[in-house]
Amino acid sequence: MKKLLKLSVVVVAMAMMLSLFACGEAPQEKKAEEAPAPKAEAPADEAKTIKAGFVYVSPVGDAGYSYAHDQGRKAVDALDYATTAFVESVPEGSDSERVIRNMARKDFDVIFTTSFGYMDPTIKVGKEFPNVAFMHCSGFKKSENVSSYFGRIYQARYLTGLVAGAMTKTNKLGYVAAFPIPEVIRGINAYTLGVQAMNPEAEVRVVWTKTWYDPALEKDAAKSLLDAGCDVIAQHQDSPAPQEAAQEAGAYSIGYNTDMSSFAPKAHLTAAIWNWAPMYVKTVEQVRDGTWQGDKSMWWTMQDGVVDIAPMGPMVPEDVKAKVLAAKAALTSGNDTIFAGPIKNQKGEVVIADGTTAPDGDLLGMTWFVEGVIGTTE
Repeated sequence: MKKLLKLSVVVVAMAMMLSLFACGEAPQEKKAEEAPAPKAEAPADEAKTIKAGFVYVSPVGDAGYSYAHDQGRKAVDALDYATTAFVESVPEGSDSERVIRNMARKDFDVIFTTSFGYMDPTIKVGKEFPNVAFMHCSGFKKSENVSSYFGRIYQARYLTGLVAGAMTKTNKLGYVAAFPIPEVIRGINAYTLGVQAMNPEAEVRVVWTKTWYDPALEKDAAKSLLDAGCDVIAQHQDSPAPQEAAQEAGAYSIGYNTDMSSFAPKAHLTAAIWNWAPMYVKTVEQVRDGTWQGDKSMWWTMQDGVVDIAPMGPMVPEDVKAKVLAAKAALTSGNDTIFAGPIKNQKGEVVIADGTTAPDGDLLGMTWFVEGVIGTTE
C-alpha cells in the first residue's frame, strides 16, 4: 500500500512538472508570435519623406504655364519618398504671402513659388522659416534659404522665331505679352532675332496685356494685332486664346508653355515649351539628401531638358524644319550664340558688340528691345 501511495505521489509530481513545463512554453511561443519583427536598419542613403508644396498664379487647367509646372509636380509626387500639394490661382502680392506662409507652417520641406510676383513674399516668409527650403521661379532675389530657378526659354523662343520668320507673308508678326519684365523682354528679343535670321525684313509688334492669365483680354490683344496686318501671333500668356484668335482669322500662331496644337490645329506652327520635371525632381533629391543650398540661382538649358519646342505643324515646309532642328542641335550641344554681337537696339545703337556675347547678368536684367521690335518696354 505504501509502495502504491509512493507511486501515486511520483505520478502526480511528474504530471505537475509536465503541466508546469507546458504552461511555461505556451506563453513564450505566443509572445514570440505577437512581438513585432526587429526593425531593419535603414540604408545609409535613405532619408525621410519630403513634403513639397507648389504655388501657382493661374489654374492648373490653364493648359499653359501652371499646367506645365503641375506636370513637374506630378513627377515629384510619383517618387516613393515624396508627397506634394499645390494651391492654384493665387494672385501676386499679399494673397501669395499668406498662402506661402500657411504652407511653411504645415511643415513642408521645400516650397516652390512659381511666379515672378511671388519674389518678395517668398523672401519675407523665408526669413520667418529658416529651416524650410524655398525655390522662387524667374526672380533674382535670394537669401540663405531661398534660391531662384528658371530655364533658358529664350533658346526655345529663338527656334520658334525661325519658324515664324519663314512662314510670314506680310512681314508683320504679332506678340501678345504679359508684363514688361526682363523675362518677357528677353523672350521677345530672342524670338525677334530668330525671325530676322530667317527674314531680315520682318518686324515684331508687341501688345502688353499686363496680365498672366486673362483669356478674353489675350484674345482681344491678338485680334488687334491681326487687324494691324500681322499674320503670325506669338504669346507670353497662359491660355491658348491668342492662338484661337489666329486660327479664326486664318493666320498662324506660335504657342507657349505647352503644346497647344489641339486648340488651334490649323494655325499652330510650334511652341516654346517647358519640362519642369528634371529640375523639380533634382531639387527634391537635394533636399532629401541634405545637399540643397540656398542663395543660389539655377538657369537650366535646352541641354538639360527643361526647355524645348513642340513638334512643328504639317504646314511648316521640310526645309524650314531642317534648319530649325539644326539650330536646336547646336543649342542642345551647348552652343548658345543667340545673343552674340553685333546686336542693335530699337534706336539702331549697338548694345552687344561684334565678337562678344551678352553675359548672364545682362540677359537677366534686360530692359531694352532689339532692332525690329515695334513697341515699348513699358
